Amino acid sequence: MNREKAQKIAFTGLIAALSYVVFTFLQIKITLPGGDATSIHLGNAVCVLGALLLGGLYGGIGGAIGMTIGDLLDPIYIVYAPKTFILKLCIGLITGFIAHRLGHISHETDDKKVLKWATIAAIGGLLFNVIFDPLVGYFYKRILLGKPAADVTLAWNITSTSINAVLSVIASVLIYMALRKALIKAGLFFEI
Repeated sequence: MNREKAQKIAFTGLIAALSYVVFTFLQIKITLPGGDATSIHLGNAVCVLGALLLGGLYGGIGGAIGMTIGDLLDPIYIVYAPKTFILKLCIGLITGFIAHRLGHISHETDDKKVLKWATIAAIGGLLFNVIFDPLVGYFYKRILLGKPAADVTLAWNITSTSINAVLSVIASVLIYMALRKALIKAGLFFEI
């Protein structure tokens, strides 16, 4: 295994651990009817940050693993773990595609262009989540879990997912722009 691949795997583990901690311990949980819950958290910001730093696959896997473990260890969210893994992986893949295939941010030297493409990529990945997390969640609850309160919780899930998206775009892009320079200087920046 070459050095860069080993570093990417290590950074993926770091993203997974960070997304778990941020999602689990820095969330505001909102209890909903039917024993369900939603939350305001920055776990998605870590997933997006991972995709900006490592590319869509590694960043998406890191974010997906971390937040899925968070779901598995929470008695309310445990049933949503499969949905979480797929959706968070998609956030990473979409963000990484926009940032690295369309915007080429790891090769760009102009900070304004990097900021522009990092923001567009974060918005793209999290816009996917704003649409599909509540939608998939609704059908998941209604069809697979048979929860009759799925209709009532849909509006709450759309609201919390939208708040999470706005906060996550801001946080992930600001942190990426700060980390980018430090990682380049330390020789730890990945060109994707």
